[in-house]
Amino acid sequence: MTLRLAVVGFPVGHSRSPVIHEAALEAVGLRATYDLLEVDEDGMRRVVSDIRSGDLDGVNVTMPYKGIAHDLCDRVSAAASRARSVNTIVGEDGQVRGYSTDITGLKDVWASHQLPNDRPVLVLGNGGAAAAALIALDRDEVYGSCRRDGGVSELAERTGCAVIPVPWGAGVTEAVVVNATPLGMSEEPLPEKVTAVWSGLVDMPYRSGDTPAVTKARDDSVPYVDGLDLLVAQAAESFSLWTGLEAPVEVMRQAAR
Repeated sequence: MTLRLAVVGFPVGHSRSPVIHEAALEAVGLRATYDLLEVDEDGMRRVVSDIRSGDLDGVNVTMPYKGIAHDLCDRVSAAASRARSVNTIVGEDGQVRGYSTDITGLKDVWASHQLPNDRPVLVLGNGGAAAAALIALDRDEVYGSCRRDGGVSELAERTGCAVIPVPWGAGVTEAVVVNATPLGMSEEPLPEKVTAVWSGLVDMPYRSGDTPAVTKARDDSVPYVDGLDLLVAQAAESFSLWTGLEAPVEVMRQAAR
């Protein structure tokens, strides 16, 4: 049997997911295909229908469809339900099941990269990635900032997490900054006041080469996690959900770079 897998989003042309998963599948000797599916919202609905019918076995979901994916699934994990965000879909017995491996992936890389646990956290954004970050970190002192008025309050209500709103562009002294926005996909940097007082960075977007935020973190000698680190961590769990096998993480990490 050949597993039929894909990553779905808009845009997805930059995605490293096919390279990562193809390397992992080859390493464990599984026959599979892994495609790029760049679709609009109607296309996302068709992808879920294909999983339900068995034409696809599973997908990774990237921006901007993690929230829609949550709503389209028949069943979702408790963590994904709380975040209202799904980034991994598995077809099983005619049902579409959704998971958020963003949550477990962030927990894993936070520990492995020795980001401080005794500092406040500032989450930028209010979408599915921001929700996953709040649930993964579960801290007492968490601040949130986004460009849209009321967005942080909506995020807090959606996740059930306590979040202290701060104006967009404002910094929080000694905070670890979690960038859950598309900033970094281009050359647009994080707001200067945010990076002037930070103590670490989790940069969730990924692209070829360093983002401006990662370059700044390295220059400032603060610990950081980049988008590829996160991608590998969440990809490893996705792989296990689809295959039932332990993921060859080092193979995936080498392929990502």
